[in-house]
Amino acid sequence: MKARRRIEVAERRARIGVRHRLAVSRRVDDVVAIANDLVGLHSSDPVTVYLSASARMVEPSLQAVDAALYDERSLLRHHAMRRTLWVLTPEIARLAHASSTVALAAVERRRLLALLQAGAVADDSEAWLDDARRQTLAALSTMGPSTARQLGVAVPALRAPLQMAPGKSYGATVQAHTRVLLLLGFEGELVRAKPTGSWINSEYRSTAMEDWIGGRVEGLDRAAAAAQLADRWLHAFGPAPSSDLQWWTGWTGAATKQALAGCGAVEVEVDGEPGWVNAGDVEAVVAPEPWVALLPGLDPTTMGWKRRDWYLDPDDALALFDRNGNGGPAIWADGKVVGGWVQRKDGRVATRLFVTLGREQRAAIEVAAHDLEALLGETRFSVRFPAPMQAGLLS
Repeated sequence: MKARRRIEVAERRARIGVRHRLAVSRRVDDVVAIANDLVGLHSSDPVTVYLSASARMVEPSLQAVDAALYDERSLLRHHAMRRTLWVLTPEIARLAHASSTVALAAVERRRLLALLQAGAVADDSEAWLDDARRQTLAALSTMGPSTARQLGVAVPALRAPLQMAPGKSYGATVQAHTRVLLLLGFEGELVRAKPTGSWINSEYRSTAMEDWIGGRVEGLDRAAAAAQLADRWLHAFGPAPSSDLQWWTGWTGAATKQALAGCGAVEVEVDGEPGWVNAGDVEAVVAPEPWVALLPGLDPTTMGWKRRDWYLDPDDALALFDRNGNGGPAIWADGKVVGGWVQRKDGRVATRLFVTLGREQRAAIEVAAHDLEALLGETRFSVRFPAPMQAGLLS
């Protein structure tokens, strides 16, 4: 039996610089290529999409990201793995939808029906929901990209009140459009179009998926889609144990195992245990030139693995990640997290290092911070999920 190849931490870090386009020599100005190479960009915080892409560009450009999302429509937002809102190419959105979102949509529908029943919105909640869906899609077909408020005017049913977490301190009453539009997004019927404000705003207009990209995202076989998605993830994030893939996708252990088998993944040794790489990706990856990068909160690289001790000291992780596992803005150097950063009210990017670095690396981080300040210009933003360390950096 052929022995498994052992892949050391140094090579895993080298792969980050190469595969994640963080080494300067690997950067490109093709936003779609960047998203593809990372499988997808996190979009729970709208700032992440723009800054994740810009950090990997030769000539960083917020306008180029805008164009890919809203002019060329070569990227789209879609809920998928772990209920996360992603920015994906239509091709990968179809893989993610079949392998992950279809199951999530069924759960989301049940939750909405339970809310409708609890609020006594209608005698027949199933019929009410089906009718509200039809009316909403008909309105979108006529109106085009629309805000939730505009749809509420066009479809009165969407203004029905729903009680969220009744009896809890964080309970609230929301209009039904909040959940109906969310469900339609999970189902692949609608997509989030351009927001009402600037690029940092998350109040998106909604429009019909088919009108937006000239097609739909459903229709693929789940197992086949999962195998292709696992193959793409391994190229970007492998080698890694199956537990990392399972965490990233939100699949069951059985589904993860099936996907790895389906894509022909090759077993290797990582940190003294079995890990996986793509078929044909067993050979060593040559380390790129030294590099640094300031990545935003929820960046795909920071959030790519469940087990992070090979690129982030566990003690430092307590400063960078919140209690729910959301990673804050991070400073990376040569495949490991070495600090964090924040934008202050005056626009300055302030940094804090976790480790002692040499003069050249410190200088490179300072240059990257100034470049980020220039990219942001007069824009000021708050991180959606701030890292614990950020409070001490803001003043």
